Amino acid sequence: MSTFNQPCVYLVTDRHTLAPDARTPADAIVALERWLDDALEAGVDVIQIRERDLDATSLCGCVRRVAERARGRATAVLVNDRADVALAAAADGVHLRGNSAPEDRVRAMAASGWLVGRSVHGVDEAVRHGGVDYLLLGTIFPSASKPAGAGVQGLDVLGRAATASRVPVIAIGGIDPDRARACAAAGAAGVAGISVFLPEGRTPGALGPARATVALRSALIEGTRDRLQS
Repeated sequence: MSTFNQPCVYLVTDRHTLAPDARTPADAIVALERWLDDALEAGVDVIQIRERDLDATSLCGCVRRVAERARGRATAVLVNDRADVALAAAADGVHLRGNSAPEDRVRAMAASGWLVGRSVHGVDEAVRHGGVDYLLLGTIFPSASKPAGAGVQGLDVLGRAATASRVPVIAIGGIDPDRARACAAAGAAGVAGISVFLPEGRTPGALGPARATVALRSALIEGTRDRLQS
């Protein structure tokens, strides 16, 4: 898919971390959509709306509004695991959990051109799930979004998975610009994250959508050049 023909900058949402002081669920969704407006303006390649605790009606409404704002832009809007919501909201596709439905069954639900991705956690899974458009491999580095002591895959696994996979592999987990360059040098087609895109000061290393997109894309280009020159 054209989305992954260049180093891919991939944003994953988490409204609870974005707006911890929101007074109501509706306020949190408003904050989320405003943040995603900034991400669209910044030119991120993919937005994955990963709001797993939202009811279907609220999630569908949010996805529909974001997808409408993304029309005519290069950004793909995906829904985490809820293919039914992605279809109803006219999103660009769905991102499946590692243990979710088979990709061929999901593809049969939608017209051609739908993006389907999947989370994987090792080389064997990357090889097994070659029927998607891309794979999201993690956790590459320690991440604040994972419990303390959670296992990490590291750059070696990333490199082996990228070599073995038939589709582009996107790295996720503890991503910052320096690590993005290392991921691209290891063979990743792009990087994904939550914290790095948050408003500056919200969490350590948060850059905001505009700065994060520029910094990550530059790092990915440099890392790809490093790999090609090695």
